[in-house]
Amino acid sequence: MQNIRFHQVLKLPKQTKSYLSLPSELVSVGTKTKRMAGGLFKENKYLRMFTLALFVVLALAGLAFSLYILYEAHTVYMYALGLFLLGLSLVSGFFNVFAGFLYYRSYFYDRHLDALKAALKPMRRFPTVAIAMPVYNEDPKLVMRNMLQLTRLNYPKDRVRFYLLDDSTEGGIAAQLKEFAAEHGITYLHRAERNAFKAGNLNNMLKYSKEEFLAVFDYDEYLTNTNFLLDLIPYFHDKDIGYIQTEKSSFGGTFFSDSVNLFDAFFFKFIQPARAFDNTAIFAGSCGIIRRKALDRIGGFPEYVIEDTFLSFESNLHNYKGLYIPKIYAYGRPIRTFSALSKQQWRYNYGDTQFLLYYFKRRTSRFKRASPLWNIDYITHGFGLNYLSVTLILFTIASIMIVFSNLQFVHLSLFQIMSSGSAMIYLEIMGALAVILSFFMPVFLTRVYFKSVTKGLMVFILNFSLAMVRTKAAISAIFNRRPSWQWTRRAQGRKGYLLYSLYSTRYELGFSSLLFALGGMAYLTNNITGSLWLALYGALYTGATFMMYKYG
Repeated sequence: MQNIRFHQVLKLPKQTKSYLSLPSELVSVGTKTKRMAGGLFKENKYLRMFTLALFVVLALAGLAFSLYILYEAHTVYMYALGLFLLGLSLVSGFFNVFAGFLYYRSYFYDRHLDALKAALKPMRRFPTVAIAMPVYNEDPKLVMRNMLQLTRLNYPKDRVRFYLLDDSTEGGIAAQLKEFAAEHGITYLHRAERNAFKAGNLNNMLKYSKEEFLAVFDYDEYLTNTNFLLDLIPYFHDKDIGYIQTEKSSFGGTFFSDSVNLFDAFFFKFIQPARAFDNTAIFAGSCGIIRRKALDRIGGFPEYVIEDTFLSFESNLHNYKGLYIPKIYAYGRPIRTFSALSKQQWRYNYGDTQFLLYYFKRRTSRFKRASPLWNIDYITHGFGLNYLSVTLILFTIASIMIVFSNLQFVHLSLFQIMSSGSAMIYLEIMGALAVILSFFMPVFLTRVYFKSVTKGLMVFILNFSLAMVRTKAAISAIFNRRPSWQWTRRAQGRKGYLLYSLYSTRYELGFSSLLFALGGMAYLTNNITGSLWLALYGALYTGATFMMYKYG
């Protein structure tokens, strides 16, 4: 496998070398990687077990508090509140315990992967590979630089073919990319109509491609490890492997973009390895390789907003396995603005909700034979962002109901709580513990695994700031509305515009204003605890306005 005698070094014309200049962002990547890897707490399974235990305590605390409300209920209002909170507690408890299980399980993936590596056999032949880059009205210089970097892959040049899949509607961009592709022997495919977005673009390519494997890279991803194909193709010796996904990350950037990158870091460092044990690792759309036979068998890329998740699901349904390699081969462009993050999260949650509906419709005899964990993997994936958004808003509504209930808990002083020996008081304390742990967990995890408390706080605030956007996306998917959604910020450079920020986040501001008003009403009735509780929620939802004003 290591003998690359077929490899031919690519000779680039002088005029193209400017496109291949090393991205300036890569200077900070090495520092970021070193900081994240070297600054971790000493990793061991006991730390993972402690994390799992915290998630279990969080689940039990929420459940105990909802049972306490039902026990104390004497009116229809209180029974409704108890049942409402019990349902939310069961949902969040399931997700919390399963998340803890994933954290713990992912610790053992390296050992599993070492066993797979040891079983690899030397390559007898180099299969043909198509390298595809879908683009749509992107910066031509960025596309050219990253595409040329891909042509440096260590692989026999007669066994690989490069495809530039251009959906650009701007004539100037299309003309530049077409000329660039012709100059460098890259197959250029352009569509007059952008049907089915990225999935439709890739499916169009499949009409012209005959290669045995397909590797996909996004236009903004810069290859940093040219052994991508040599490292991954040997795993396909197992005929049941349909696709391989590698770890994705972005260039180093601002505090905001690095915090946003933690969303993906949690997924790729913990969830993907744990899912890979069940052969259900998600193909994440790029930086991965797909077996062409698997694509043909499932009928190409499913034409949905998040085609990658549907592709993974259909591949698994057709008895193909998904493999995950926790290694970064390319870095993407970081998300630097809150509006860009909002659009991304809209698309993700629209697609995840769409997938969840698809999942329950797609029950077949083959599907029913899948393991329970296989099913849970996909249910939790489809419901994941809804758990972080819809459930969050519902818990906020439940908090309003609690504050204006006749529960004595919200009126008790700290002295009364500490001096009471009542079992009911202890259940009330469990409710307070559930609230505290829900705030504490993201900060704890980022401190332990990514050596940063401030980024943990940012991730926590971002979940509240994005809750409305994600919830609206879920509603749009349920009612089969258009998947695209134009965030009100239309252009770059809006950072620091107060009036624009207020208008762009008017729904979040409306909700937070209601919370502040209700908190004021609680204060007037001498319910100081409840007043502070609602005021805290109100402040968290105004995070969207702050993020829009500060980051654009």
